[in-house]
Amino acid sequence: MDHDLIKTKATDYIAREIDHGFRTEVVELMAKGDWKELEDRFYRDLEFGTGGLRGVIGGGFNRMNTFVVTRATQGLCDYLKKSFPGKALSACIAYDSRHHSDSFAEATALVFAANGIKAWLFSSMRPTPELSYAIRKLGADTGVVVTASHNPPKYNGYKAYWNDGAQIIAPHDEGVIAMVDAVANAKTMGREEAVAKGLLARMDKEIDDPYVAMVKSKLLRPELIKTMAASVKIVYTPLHGTGAYLFERIMGELGLKVTTVPEQREGDGDFPTVSFPNPEEPAALKLALELGKKIGADAVMATDPDADRLGIAVPGAGGDFTLITGNQLGSLHLDYILLTRKELGLLPAKSAAIKTIVTTDLQTRIAASYGARTFECLTGFKWIADLMRRFETDGRGYEFVYGTEESYGHLIENEVRDKDGISAAALTAEMTLYWRSKGKSLLERLDELFLEHGYFEERGVNKYFEGAGGMDVMRGIMEGYRKGQPLSLGGIGVVGIRDVKTGLEWEPGKVGQARKIELPASDVIQWRLSDGTLVTVRPSGTEPKIKYYVLLRTEVGHAGNSAAALAAARAASGAKAGAIEADIRRVIG
Repeated sequence: MDHDLIKTKATDYIAREIDHGFRTEVVELMAKGDWKELEDRFYRDLEFGTGGLRGVIGGGFNRMNTFVVTRATQGLCDYLKKSFPGKALSACIAYDSRHHSDSFAEATALVFAANGIKAWLFSSMRPTPELSYAIRKLGADTGVVVTASHNPPKYNGYKAYWNDGAQIIAPHDEGVIAMVDAVANAKTMGREEAVAKGLLARMDKEIDDPYVAMVKSKLLRPELIKTMAASVKIVYTPLHGTGAYLFERIMGELGLKVTTVPEQREGDGDFPTVSFPNPEEPAALKLALELGKKIGADAVMATDPDADRLGIAVPGAGGDFTLITGNQLGSLHLDYILLTRKELGLLPAKSAAIKTIVTTDLQTRIAASYGARTFECLTGFKWIADLMRRFETDGRGYEFVYGTEESYGHLIENEVRDKDGISAAALTAEMTLYWRSKGKSLLERLDELFLEHGYFEERGVNKYFEGAGGMDVMRGIMEGYRKGQPLSLGGIGVVGIRDVKTGLEWEPGKVGQARKIELPASDVIQWRLSDGTLVTVRPSGTEPKIKYYVLLRTEVGHAGNSAAALAAARAASGAKAGAIEADIRRVIG
């Protein structure tokens, strides 16, 4: 990138950024002549995509900072006014524990206020699912949560929501993006003026209390909890994020004993005790697992920084803890919900479970065993929320019972339209008690599901491609597949190909007989293998990395010892996964 062009962009940014700290960063980089760093900060604008914003914190157009946040909010305001002319508009704003989250949230609120849109702002950090709940509870027209979810500490982000409490999708996403791109400078006003005009208000207890009551109301066996709660010990970590207050309050009101990891209880944007604040990463649960083993916990639970994801571990043979994957926990949830609703006479005639296209097919088989139907959607909870919305309006009579995605996202209630780690934790506690009352652990119930439906395992393969050329590399990988689809992966033949970008699926060698699929276009390719394994590849929508999902199914022999049969299926799955990963690595390095 030409130095003169960098200077022009940097000078423009300095003139428009209202935050002194971010402005100073760029001024100092220019004074040092750090052209490599400046190029990374200015080679592009941080895009307001279909999920909002996410990027490294710092000064520059390709960074998360006050200018980028307020510009995005101004575009959202412009689109709202165009969509609802003459309406008295309102917005809800929440934020997590990351650096600058509180200041970004207030800056967002003051842009809404300056545009005549009443802003409801939490006075301290709150979980993302509570933001979704607040939008629906208050009848707001939009919402924003400032979070980068489970990304490393240097990141922050901005997620935009529509009036149904779900993240924005088509046609509103493209409309907002166009408005954001057209913004030169955002309107804003002072905090005192916004409060005085009634355009900035706090929402705390008014949302906390009904949210807590709602979560408790979704439990299916409250009498079981009353009877057995005292016998269960739970170790919990919010991973320096937002979850502790609501998690501890709800579990405490249910009578469940929770010990929170003290080193990780308070919000801290440095996330000092973990490399990644992600409950999917075993290393992130190290302190929680150590504490769980020390006190003899029945379950270890972890939420990510904005508490929309839940990860759990349970004690196995010998007292060591076993991490349950997102796919496995979703399968256990779905099984428990359908079993219990059926037993209590609460199972809708047309029960609908929702999962993403990279979530295990074990859930499809479980749902079918109870007479329920599984619906598939693209990766991302906004697509699960979209199907929930359709169920309410399309006249087909389907009733939502559960939604999940493999990346530790679970939803059990209609009142929230995003994944909810808090309500998922409450349901998990009840589910643990139920199976204990039957003399079983969660791992034992999971094995029973494997014996009934086949052994299901998953493996993720990811690679980061940072910098200006990273997106080009990932595009090249995807186009390479499209020019020459693999005939086998891991030595197992490909029997079906689905290209979600083109909206078609076909068998190898039969492109002319391709069938249309009912999914929105997305840069995703899937290969179905002859043994039922599903392999998916897609560039991440929130990080500079390409992601592969390998979902394996292996038949379990039912003759003789079931434990030996499961062990053999696990070994076979591991070997298949390793061979498939080797083929993937030959492409991405």
